[in-house]
Amino acid sequence: MKKFLSSLTLAAFLATALIACKKDIKESDPDQLSQSELAEIKAAGFNPQGAKKIAEGYLVEGDMIVRPEDLSSPANGPEIIYANEEHYRTTNTVSASSYPTIKVRLNNSSASHEAVFSAALNEAIRRYNAESMTIKFQRVTSGANTTVVAYYEVSNTLGSAGFPTSSRAPYSTVNMNTYHYSTSTSTTNVNYIATIMAHELGHCIGFRHTDYMNRAYSCGGAASNEGTAGVGAIHIAGTPTGASAGSWMLACVGNGANRPFTTADRTALVTVY
Repeated sequence: MKKFLSSLTLAAFLATALIACKKDIKESDPDQLSQSELAEIKAAGFNPQGAKKIAEGYLVEGDMIVRPEDLSSPANGPEIIYANEEHYRTTNTVSASSYPTIKVRLNNSSASHEAVFSAALNEAIRRYNAESMTIKFQRVTSGANTTVVAYYEVSNTLGSAGFPTSSRAPYSTVNMNTYHYSTSTSTTNVNYIATIMAHELGHCIGFRHTDYMNRAYSCGGAASNEGTAGVGAIHIAGTPTGASAGSWMLACVGNGANRPFTTADRTALVTVY
């Protein structure tokens, strides 16, 4: 998920980025992608601008982790498009018979964020478990299926995660960027961070961005289609065929915003699980 920037904030951010780029222009960037990698990302339907190489594969469109095998393997299901802002799932979802309880662990490298991240993860799990789904989440200290990892990076990315595997296991990692988060344990801050964690956990179990077809709906700027990248983008029956305001799976979010599940979100959750 990415942070929504106002026009003034964006201008300041870009100015800083340009200065940094000018200063470091002669230094090589180990994360820079080759032309062939950028072409492959573009061919999959993603916008290659800003794509990064990471340990798991590539970080594209701000918060989605795409593995090399996702780019090389076409989706096995259809891409069904009804409108611009709806609920979508990936072709692979988590097997409820194999993973009836998804075990989640917090691996926090920031001691100062421990209390708020712990409270936020508990709240994110509570939100899911309050729904009538065939899968549940459980907080554990070992033996996790998915680990929430804290890291620090000066970027516009609030967090990132990937999609279920071909064996229908949940994605193994949620990355949370402490650069953006206060250490306050106030209800407002806990709910804000829980919103981001719930969003990234949504990716882990197969949910795409609600505004997959047009990220401008929540992010502003020019319209952008995220593409399927071999993981699919399938409309979830019963969810809106128009704008779905306030959804937990919108691509961008304002600072401090709380997005508990909407009625349409609940329909998406119980339809898939």
